[in-house]
Amino acid sequence: MKATSLEQFYQRLAAAVGTEQHTLLPPDSERVTGHFNLFDVAEQFRNYPELPMPYDRRAYYKISLIRGRSRAEYANKVIELDQNALLFATPKVPYYWRPQDPAQAGRFCVFTSEFLLPTYSGVVLDELPLFQANGYPVFQVSDAQWDELDAIFQKMARELTSPYLYKYDLLRTYVLELIYSGQKLQPLPVRQPALTAAARIASLFTELLERQFPLTTPHQQLQLRSAKDFADRLAVHVNHLNKALKQHTGRTTTELIATRYAEEAKRLLLLPTWTIAQISDSLGFAEVADFSHFFKRHTALSPAAFRL
Repeated sequence: MKATSLEQFYQRLAAAVGTEQHTLLPPDSERVTGHFNLFDVAEQFRNYPELPMPYDRRAYYKISLIRGRSRAEYANKVIELDQNALLFATPKVPYYWRPQDPAQAGRFCVFTSEFLLPTYSGVVLDELPLFQANGYPVFQVSDAQWDELDAIFQKMARELTSPYLYKYDLLRTYVLELIYSGQKLQPLPVRQPALTAAARIASLFTELLERQFPLTTPHQQLQLRSAKDFADRLAVHVNHLNKALKQHTGRTTTELIATRYAEEAKRLLLLPTWTIAQISDSLGFAEVADFSHFFKRHTALSPAAFRL
C-alpha cells in the first residue's frame, strides 16, 4: 500500500468541501521547488465535522494548530486533545486525527521534503525530534501560546496570496519558526486507551490487512506481504507487533497474513475469469509453483484441484 500522495489529498479535500481541486492549489505554485499550502480548519471541515483523516502514511509533512476536542491515534497510543494543540505529521508515521465535536478551529499547512531541502533551510527534517518515528509530535498549548502560533499562520496566509517575488522563501522561514516553536514545547501526556495496547495494534493490523482486499482485477498486486511490511506500516518493531498479535489473537503475524491470503486465493479460484497465474501474481508470489505450494500447505489441495 503506497503513501497517500498530494494528488489524493487534494482529491479527498475537494470532495469533502464540494469544490474543484484547482481552487485549492496555492497561487504561483509553479514558482516554488516542492510544494506548500495552507488551510483553515473551520473552513475546510465546516460541512464534514466528523470527517477523520484516514489511517495512512502521507507523502508530505503537515503542521496543524487545532482548537477543539479531538483525538490523535497512533499504533500503540491515543492522545486526547481537550483544548489547544499543535500537531506535527511526517511521512514516516501513519495515524488518525479524529474531531470529537463540530467546534473545530485553527489552521494547518502541508509541505513536501523538497520545499525544506537542507540547501534552503539548513535542517534535515527527519533528523529533528519532532519527526522521529518513535516521537510524540502532539503538544498542548496555552491560549497565549495559541495566539503566538496563530500569528505565524496568519502571516503565512497573508504571504501566500501576496505578489512578493520571494514569498516562498519567507514561507520557509515561517515553517521553520513553527518547527522550532514545537521543539521547545513539552509533549502532551499519553492517556491509556480503553483497549489494551495489544488490542489496539491488533485492530490496526487487521484494518491494514483487510484494506488490501478484495482484489478486483488481475492488475492489482498486494503491497503488504510480510510481518515486517506491516510492522513498518504501523511504525512498531516487528517483534512488538508479533507479541501484540500473539497476546490478543493467539496467532503469529505470519499465520494471520497467510490465513487471509489463503481465503482470498480460494475466493479468486472460484472466479472463472481469473487464471491461476493471475491469482499467483496478484497475491505477490514470484512463481506459480510457490503459490501452489502455499495453497496446498493451507488447504491440503492444489489450486487446480480446489477449482474442480
